[in-house]
Amino acid sequence: MTEGQSTQGNSTSSVLGRRLGAELTSLRTKAGLTQTHAAKALSASTGKVAKMEGGWVPIRDPDIRALCALYGANDPSTVGALLELARIDRERRKAKGWWNDVALTRTMREYVPLENAATAVKAWQVSFIPGLLQTPDYMRSLRRKWVPEDQPDQVEAFVTSRAARQQRLSGDESLSLWAVISEAALRVPVAEPEMLRKQLVSLLDWSERPNVTIQVLPFDVGMTPALAGSFNVLSFAEPGAMDVVYLELAFSTAWVEGGEGAAQHVRLFEETARGALPEAESRTFIGTLIKGL
Repeated sequence: MTEGQSTQGNSTSSVLGRRLGAELTSLRTKAGLTQTHAAKALSASTGKVAKMEGGWVPIRDPDIRALCALYGANDPSTVGALLELARIDRERRKAKGWWNDVALTRTMREYVPLENAATAVKAWQVSFIPGLLQTPDYMRSLRRKWVPEDQPDQVEAFVTSRAARQQRLSGDESLSLWAVISEAALRVPVAEPEMLRKQLVSLLDWSERPNVTIQVLPFDVGMTPALAGSFNVLSFAEPGAMDVVYLELAFSTAWVEGGEGAAQHVRLFEETARGALPEAESRTFIGTLIKGL
């Protein structure tokens, strides 16, 4: 699905809702049961079960427990992970944050609340500085390439929203960010070398925070599958339990909502991180680039 969120009547299909629905569908299928069996256990219609499995409606805890019992999924960790995912999805659906008052694309209206609810993000970037680490001037330089010259307000709205996202990196329950950045993203030729210098200095400042890890993947690593494209892995509980992956291309976006697809991206990220420079060497590398500007 290329859009982060879609609608059907008065219902909304969310990324986390679809993630939860897919898990329940998998458990039902493994148990050899149909949606009719599930509906009977819930004293509901098959239509409701279909909406639950499609992520169209929030799911109550009693329904999750009843379905897990029906499917023979009695492992406390499995049930607990599903309950936690359902809780986060319900909260995200009704959350009212700063993103409700700014101009965001349809996809970003789904991504931003998810990022706000996440506990950790793994970001791999081929061509740009990760959004959460960009300086305002870098944001402006980037956004101007996509916005018509007669609509400068769109640029400032973009900067305001991205700066607001950075607040998740501070505070008592700060987001854990692990960013691996290709050397190419640090060396992109720009017409404003001072802007790039300040951006690189800012990366060094971010790297000193205990919840931010920054690594550089240098050119001499050679060809790697990760060069195929950038992506973010958003985690909402223990690593791997509820991961979803966000991929952003030039003119489209896509979500990988758990399962083996998300696991593959996590493995690719970790493999890329192993090939990247360690944190201290990455800081030294960035410092050398700064001196050359």
